[in-house]
Amino acid sequence: MIRKTEEAIIYATVMHQGRIRKFGKTPYILHPLEVAQILSTYTDDEDVITAGILHDIVEDTDGTLKEIERRFGKRVAELVNSESENKYQGEGRKSTWKRRKEESLLVLKNSEDPGVKMLWLADKLANLRSLAGLYSEQGEKMWKGLNQKDPNEHLWYYRTVAEIVELSLNKTGAFKEYIKHINFIWPGTFDREKARFRKYREISVEGCKLIGKGAKGEVYRYDDELVIKVFNENNKYKDVEKEIAQSRRAFILGIPTAISFGIVSVGNRYGAMYELLESETISECIAKDQGRVAAYAKVMAELAHTIHDITVTEEDGFPSAYNRLSGYMRGGVEKEDKELADRCRQLFDTLPCVNTLVHGDFHTGNVFLQNGEPLLIDMDRLSTGHPIVELSDLYYFYMVLGEDDPAVVENFMGFSYQTARDFFDSFLKYYLETDDETVLADVTEKASFICCIRMINKIHKKDKLSEKDRELTEKYLKKARELAGRLDTLVYSC
Repeated sequence: MIRKTEEAIIYATVMHQGRIRKFGKTPYILHPLEVAQILSTYTDDEDVITAGILHDIVEDTDGTLKEIERRFGKRVAELVNSESENKYQGEGRKSTWKRRKEESLLVLKNSEDPGVKMLWLADKLANLRSLAGLYSEQGEKMWKGLNQKDPNEHLWYYRTVAEIVELSLNKTGAFKEYIKHINFIWPGTFDREKARFRKYREISVEGCKLIGKGAKGEVYRYDDELVIKVFNENNKYKDVEKEIAQSRRAFILGIPTAISFGIVSVGNRYGAMYELLESETISECIAKDQGRVAAYAKVMAELAHTIHDITVTEEDGFPSAYNRLSGYMRGGVEKEDKELADRCRQLFDTLPCVNTLVHGDFHTGNVFLQNGEPLLIDMDRLSTGHPIVELSDLYYFYMVLGEDDPAVVENFMGFSYQTARDFFDSFLKYYLETDDETVLADVTEKASFICCIRMINKIHKKDKLSEKDRELTEKYLKKARELAGRLDTLVYSC
């Protein structure tokens, strides 16, 4: 029986027959064969190598994913699909270049099959070899012959690919060569250490107690002294470095924060190590003794004041939380209701431009108690803005996420949805230092409005909306319209 790779070579040769590579004027089939050869230097996975031979079939010929799946199997088709960009019929390749690259990079970042990263590295290395050869002959004139003529855009693309595949493939010769070609075309992009084989301390969290969850990953108790935050797979090395740097800045500014002392490899994900002796998250503490929820709410309220009492300058370089709110609006409401989107902008504009710090991911799973003192983690969303942004985050975590399915909050926080609601009510009273129901209701309405916008954005992140998603979208749109009609500002007063 003919082997899968051999059949792929025959099939690809027929499909690419007559095509010539843009640079080098060589038969196009040599490119997919080069990709397959690169792949064979670091994997013997036949599906991955076969996909390397076929990776341009769908994008550049009349071949289809359905035909590839029929001939070579579902996984090969899925791998090929990861490398196939949208064609955008009726629009030129030049005008859609950035859009196509951004979409394909999202596929790479979110892929669970390790073969996707292998395939991407091999294909982009083959392309970089061609670019480097042409650059050595033509220099900067080379860019004039490409669809995207801005060399900085190409640098952005190839650098992003390197950052995404680094953890999985930095020990391969292909990755080292990839970095070498980038530094040849764009000198100084990566330091020498990047071109060497980076060795991370490799650990496993199998059997370790999960003690916290967040937007960017999970937190595990590794042993009596160490806590490991394991980042999601789409977080790159620079994202982890950024969070550690932000933690140091926050500590200097007076925020009680745990600072990581090292980066580790946890499978195909990065982890940050923290030395936290005899510490527990406040979520764990509440789960153990839900009768003390008010006491822990007071600790969180005092910590929030510690953060919000800190002011910084523009030179400190913290982003504005306003940008996050605007992003929520553009990601969902603007696609559904232009009039409501305009009203959102008007209400967002009522927030003063202040240099008050807000954490951006403030909840009990991100706060440890060590010897009775709170310590924050997850500092990468630290920004400036009005405290209502932070209060809306809390309302989102403890109230909104559990409205349609209480289990969402219960799994996230580790305690019941009713306890979560009690926590928020107590927190708000301690934070605002009032039991005045009128004041509490006013702040809650404003937080609720922001959360409606956030939920619509969250739903719209899905590739395809289900009937249930449409129902939820309409629910939050209706509520947002009602609140927008009543509110004249998002600023509150006590």
